[in-house]
Amino acid sequence: MPQVNETVAKSTALPWLVHAYTASGAVLAFMAVLGAFQDRFRYAFLLLVATTVVDATDGLLARYARVKELTPGLDGARLDDIVDYLTFVFVPLLILFRAGHLPAGWEVPVSAAVLLSSAYGFASLDAKTDDHYFTGFPSYWNIVALYIHASRTPPVFNAVLLVVLAVLVFVRIRYIYPSRTPVLLRTTNALGVLWAAMMLSVLWMLPDVPRSLLIVSLFFPVYYTVVSFWLHFSRPAARRVGFGPDAVR
Repeated sequence: MPQVNETVAKSTALPWLVHAYTASGAVLAFMAVLGAFQDRFRYAFLLLVATTVVDATDGLLARYARVKELTPGLDGARLDDIVDYLTFVFVPLLILFRAGHLPAGWEVPVSAAVLLSSAYGFASLDAKTDDHYFTGFPSYWNIVALYIHASRTPPVFNAVLLVVLAVLVFVRIRYIYPSRTPVLLRTTNALGVLWAAMMLSVLWMLPDVPRSLLIVSLFFPVYYTVVSFWLHFSRPAARRVGFGPDAVR
């Protein structure tokens, strides 16, 4: 009997450890904020990379630990969204603000456009589809912020780019979910691994990143956008605009 109880205790503790693992992203986000205020931007971005690793692995761990079944009083998906908003939206915008990548006098309005649009995106019931797509521009602001910081593009260009992407949050185009969309899944993952290695090189070389490396690394964002648009617009029109059983609602 004691052995049975020990097994039960372990199975009950594991889901809570997974929740703590998810929540650790908020701690990493806080440390990234501290790094940004100390002008340690590479350190801040490295912490955002760590949060991305957490985000990419906690779902698998949650399914293994049966968190929905064993911790019904805690919504792991909501916890994940809270942490994701901090790490994918709030902290990247703070870094851009602190590093001076936004036009003087327009820092707050531009940041507000991103923060508010992404809040809408996270709260939308159709933000993720049942067949594993994102709806509207996904909150990849950490990636956008890294490219802006590494390439040192003009503040006005940065502001226009951020506002355009913020508007695209409201345009109900379906974007592939890199680790789950079944179409071209292996190709996407293989290219994603190569791209991730290049971005780690970009981080390592900050603040003096060769422009050639940045340009070549754009192959994956271009691939991601082209494939997403192709898959979206190749769907029957009725299913794209809101008619039919699996239409975007």
